[in-house]
Amino acid sequence: MGRKWNNIKEKKASKDANTSRIYAKFGRELYVAAKQGEPDPELNQVLKMVVERAKTYNVPRAIIDRAIEKAKGGAEENYDELRYEGFGPNGSMVIVDALTNNVNRTASEVRAAFGKNGGNMGVSGSVAYMFDATAVFALEGKTADDVLELLMEADVEVRDIMEEEETVIVYAEPDQFHAVQEAFKNAGITEFSVAELTMLAQNDVTLDPDAQAQFEKMIDALEDLEDVQQVYHNVDLGE
Repeated sequence: MGRKWNNIKEKKASKDANTSRIYAKFGRELYVAAKQGEPDPELNQVLKMVVERAKTYNVPRAIIDRAIEKAKGGAEENYDELRYEGFGPNGSMVIVDALTNNVNRTASEVRAAFGKNGGNMGVSGSVAYMFDATAVFALEGKTADDVLELLMEADVEVRDIMEEEETVIVYAEPDQFHAVQEAFKNAGITEFSVAELTMLAQNDVTLDPDAQAQFEKMIDALEDLEDVQQVYHNVDLGE
């Protein structure tokens, strides 16, 4: 799991460095989650999860509240949730999740981001079967043994717990996200460096320097798209 954690850290660092872009993406995701259920995180588990994720990226409370208030106000912006799958150099695989109010525009932009950077879009299902939906939590100030004990006491099952550089990382099934979060909350743990639902590759690939540079350019192009919320891949980006 160490290589997977390296990629999660890399992704987190990249997003932290682009605050205005990540704020806008979370604003859209919060609005959609609030529109799909009650506009109250305590009554809407999907919205609550997005709020918790937003906090780990230091999204200001004002932005979170504004998105929820917009949904409460009856705004009629409608977004479709879309998933695109594609390939980069040398067996690399990519999943792109988007929220869009213009499907044709988004499909065209995603296709172009792949094509201009040595990749190509695949059909639905061509890549996703090689990834596992996973809940990931990362926290500091505890040991792996501490975390294992508190989760066992709460009768919460997880896939794996590892410790790296004074950070404990917990991997769990997606439907255990709230159970894990609640177990931590009951133990007085409410701050996480990562609290995500992500897609983890079953097998990573390593690219030569030239191919990796091209691949990272493609990922940057995809993440720069306004409608793209998340990009997942199977490339080991190293330390």
